[in-house]
Amino acid sequence: MMMEERRNTSFLHGLWTLTSRELKKWYKAPVILLLSLIQPIFWIGIFGKAMNLGAIFTGSSFNIPGLNIPKEVIDQIGLEILKQTFGTTDYFSYLASGMLSFIVLFTSMQSGMSIVWDRRLGVLDRILTTPVARGNIIVGKVLSSVIRSLVQAIIVLVVAVLLGMTFAPGINALDFLGVYASLFLMSFGLSSLFLMLALRATSWESQMAIMNLLNLPLLFTSNAFYPIKSMPSWLKPVAYVNPLTYSNGVARGLLLGISTNLTIDFLYLGLFAVVLSIIGIILSWKYLSK
Repeated sequence: MMMEERRNTSFLHGLWTLTSRELKKWYKAPVILLLSLIQPIFWIGIFGKAMNLGAIFTGSSFNIPGLNIPKEVIDQIGLEILKQTFGTTDYFSYLASGMLSFIVLFTSMQSGMSIVWDRRLGVLDRILTTPVARGNIIVGKVLSSVIRSLVQAIIVLVVAVLLGMTFAPGINALDFLGVYASLFLMSFGLSSLFLMLALRATSWESQMAIMNLLNLPLLFTSNAFYPIKSMPSWLKPVAYVNPLTYSNGVARGLLLGISTNLTIDFLYLGLFAVVLSIIGIILSWKYLSK
């Protein structure tokens, strides 16, 4: 019993040490910390407000030449179109809830770069000479990436509220916890994925190429900007296997009250996180060597 407790303590201590090391590289570098905190503000402030689809359907910017239709009628028609298309009349809130997964995706993608630089600088070789489990190396980097992703997602949500994001009536703290639980699962799975892709990479150029290849396809094949029902038929199956689709579904269901199946969303995200993290740990046993 005592031996088992010591092993558990040693496992957790090693995991925390590696996670803390990764986080220190983030919060002890003022420029990196500042840029990582400003980035989500730029995304939601500039990109979010620029895509102002709601203004297209208002009487002030939408006109039918030759027809003298009252502005109130045009506004009502426009709001109904928005409601039928997006499930809400406030497109900015629809987009802002999708931006939570957006920023988590971009932050999680950076997780693979850390192991590339550790290998190039010789840090990975020194870690591999310690008794720390190979799986802890992967999980430690994943956890640090998840923490950074959630911090940035919190900033995005705060800025979105300041810019006019509205929530469904009756929302409570459990709804916010549910949203960030889904973001946690998605970030865990994505960070594991990009770390797996970086296990054998020896140059940052190859890892950057992989990131550039996957980032926008993952974003635009999800429901971040528009619902799946508006997609062409060939794209819908891709959207249904994209984890961002399910994370966005949770965020919009809990924050905006848009109809979704939360059980399926959480089951998919949980399976995504578990499967990819297990594969990542198995591959670390095989490919991480001195």
